[in-house]
Amino acid sequence: MGRLDALRQFNLLKWLREERQSRKLILFIVFVALLLDNMLLTVVVPIIPSYLYNLDESTDVVLKNNTLSQQSPPGAFNSIVSLYDNTVRSSGSNRSTDPVPSALAATELPQNSSSCPQSTKKLHNENVKVGMLFASKATVQLITNPFIGPLTNRIGYQLPIFAGFCIMFLSTIMFAFSSSYALLFLARSLQGVGSSCSSVAGMGMLASVYTDDEERGHAIGIALGGLALGVLVGPPFGSVMYDFVGKTAPFLILAFLAVFDGALQLFVLQPTKVEPESQKGTPLLTLMKDPYILIAAGAICFGNMAIAMLEPTLPIWMMETMCARKWQLGVAFLPASISYLIGTNIFGTLAHKMGRWLCALIGIMVVGISIICVPFATDIYGLILPNFGVGFAIGMVDSSMMPIMGYLVDLRHVSVYGSVYAIADVAFCMGFALGPSIGGSIAESIGFPWLMTIIGIVDIFFAPLCLFLRNPPGQEEKIAILMDTNCSMKTRSYSTQGTYYQGENMDPEYDDYD
Repeated sequence: MGRLDALRQFNLLKWLREERQSRKLILFIVFVALLLDNMLLTVVVPIIPSYLYNLDESTDVVLKNNTLSQQSPPGAFNSIVSLYDNTVRSSGSNRSTDPVPSALAATELPQNSSSCPQSTKKLHNENVKVGMLFASKATVQLITNPFIGPLTNRIGYQLPIFAGFCIMFLSTIMFAFSSSYALLFLARSLQGVGSSCSSVAGMGMLASVYTDDEERGHAIGIALGGLALGVLVGPPFGSVMYDFVGKTAPFLILAFLAVFDGALQLFVLQPTKVEPESQKGTPLLTLMKDPYILIAAGAICFGNMAIAMLEPTLPIWMMETMCARKWQLGVAFLPASISYLIGTNIFGTLAHKMGRWLCALIGIMVVGISIICVPFATDIYGLILPNFGVGFAIGMVDSSMMPIMGYLVDLRHVSVYGSVYAIADVAFCMGFALGPSIGGSIAESIGFPWLMTIIGIVDIFFAPLCLFLRNPPGQEEKIAILMDTNCSMKTRSYSTQGTYYQGENMDPEYDDYD
């Protein structure tokens, strides 16, 4: 009876209000926000190429039928194209008993099930359209980020992350009910604004509540696990739902989950309050001139550009060479998603011990080698190993470079994190903006295998630059502040002799960071 009474007295809303300042609850909110953002980001990957191809084929069949119907005798049956299930049906006057004209009877839409698409040329042309659609989100996010970063310094993180939820919900509903390329393009672009608010404010909030460098790295690794889980679940969830239920279903489910996240933010973060930072942060332009921040941002950009180029081009290449079914287009990304989830969880803590610069260097090298191996696959099973390597390596890069962004600000600038994570998100978005837009054009011009070879070589050549992040110098006055025993912030100083806690004592703790 005692347990029943305790259960009755338990009030979820009261508990949420009492735990509002809990760092773990804030971490959970950021985790869910990144999960939904990246589920919406990737759920369209298997849907859009097939949907746009069928949409174009449907339009062509309608035009052909209109032309043939004008030539057919009065009273003859005509074909009607159903955009719902992509089939051609016959209808006509009951008074006529003439058979369907042979030209119309032969006109059918391609069924992307077990057979290859009928028009290879048209499929090649889809590379550019799909690439531009996928790149629109990252391009808008790229433009929005420089405004969101300084805005969080002025009004705090709560309002921007809640605004991001509202915009993401609207984008999800638009995806569910859009039936034209223009509306899909608008929905994808709108998602970029919401994603910018959620990711910049979320990462900045975590960096502000987790001030210790090791704890911050672990917390960001968990948050990136939400990103990884969204990337993991999105493609197979989208492809299976699209193939067996329809285009609208996966987006309505995501909209329902978004409402849950918004309600949680409303009760815990209280986004009606404006809480500006207590100190003025370093200007965004100054941070962008820092060479060490630029190298870390470049690692994020080029590491993620590889998977960004795969997203629009791999499904089309599979449809062309493997005659892949709809559900296979999303399942092909499953190894990369699972390995990314594993990589971010393992290296969120391990990268701190082995040296984040070394973790990123190895990661980018493995991305380059794995991406070059992708075109050698002859069926969906041949994609498992290279895609696994790509996802695992990108997990190494992200889980090491995201925390080092906050560390570089602590070491070399003012410890206000909105602007530096805006730069990190800009780097991420540049990869996902340039990747699909350039990748689609290159795949159409010289082919998918050459595209993978080019991005693989670029990653391999960029990797040695991570050596400069091994022991970044700090500003003397900032180091003096961090060494002050009255300073509440505790960070770690990396050196070849050992690791020192700054803000406490200078006794070395010999962990193998390098």
